[in-house]
Amino acid sequence: MHRHSGLVFAEHTLAVPLIHGDPDGPRIEIFAREVREADPAAEGRPFLLFLQGGPGHRAPRELPVWLRRAARDYRVVLLDQRGTGRSTPLTRQTLAGIGDPAAHLARFRADAIVADAELLRRHLTGDRPWSVLGQSFGGFCAVTYLSFAPEGLREVVITGGLPGLTATADDVYRAAYPRVLAQNERYFARYPEDEAIARRVVDALREQDARLPGGDRLTPHRFQTLGIGLGSAARFDRLHHLLEEAFAGPELSEVFLRRVDAVISFAEDPLYAVLHEAIYGQGAATGWAAQRVRAEFGAFDLDRDSPVRFTGEMIYPWHFTEDPALAPLAGAADRIAGKADWPALYDPARLAANEVPVAAAIYHDDMYVDRDMSLATAAAIGNLRPWITNEYAHDGLGREERVLDRLLTMVRE
Repeated sequence: MHRHSGLVFAEHTLAVPLIHGDPDGPRIEIFAREVREADPAAEGRPFLLFLQGGPGHRAPRELPVWLRRAARDYRVVLLDQRGTGRSTPLTRQTLAGIGDPAAHLARFRADAIVADAELLRRHLTGDRPWSVLGQSFGGFCAVTYLSFAPEGLREVVITGGLPGLTATADDVYRAAYPRVLAQNERYFARYPEDEAIARRVVDALREQDARLPGGDRLTPHRFQTLGIGLGSAARFDRLHHLLEEAFAGPELSEVFLRRVDAVISFAEDPLYAVLHEAIYGQGAATGWAAQRVRAEFGAFDLDRDSPVRFTGEMIYPWHFTEDPALAPLAGAADRIAGKADWPALYDPARLAANEVPVAAAIYHDDMYVDRDMSLATAAAIGNLRPWITNEYAHDGLGREERVLDRLLTMVRE
């Protein structure tokens, strides 16, 4: 336990089954950091579990804006979801000794995360229900929680994370590509000079053997994936500032290549790439949906003599041959893309009968999570109050304290 910034931090670890249907089988460890105010009275406050966006991202290590607000009412539990951070992390190094990595990786979706959370809840609370705050993919996990273990929940708050209950991966990407194009138009309207720079970079990458710090090549389509951040509030400016220093004379600058690598490398979160489409799998294979559906949107075609348009939160098969952090996982990723027997992640009947209080922020112009699917899901979950807003981008929770404050007021009403 340690203290700083007026807060107390305690660490919790718990061994859980790798396969929850086989409690006597192999076990992994999950890690969570509890944060509460230093006031002794805070020890008696209820628990709030935070489910991080992703998939495959660890819980925050900094002190996000919303955490201060949450700690006024709760003991906040920051869970490293299985396979991330300090929860038996999955990387090319740790997977090297696993005989069947695809079968192993298939155990790291939302249903398993919820089962882990239930064991952690009982360990921390003595089987009392707790509150849950889910951001983005964490909201998807919260809906899975409501579907299969609502008895563990006191209240649920979701920000930018209401999934389509029956949407396939094809449905998700067919809706996502137009949103990404719209965000490109907003970006280039703000920075029109960047259109010529982006085209110049693509042309240079075709002629130059540009190498990233790890020695791997920056190709035109890898450069195109810099659009992954365009749905966050500050990322327009970040991309612009990256592009404005792209060249040192006729060559791409070293500063640019280092900064690009920091954005596009999956060395820190390979699980995100491997499972990104699998989070939409329910009873059918996803089959590299982002790659297949992209063919329907010619605006992303870099081979045409047309403006460059950045892609968004999409993972493609070539990621696993061009990114050194992902290359050892290529076979496993391909098997996961072809896996057809995914179990259901949501129970529409149980959600319709839900009695747990739920408040959900739906960001009207969200680039990552489809507004119409979110609205349909909000209408399908009983006892849910939606807040539909265009004041914030997808990362609204981390921008202003009043986002969480408003949702807590809603869920308590």
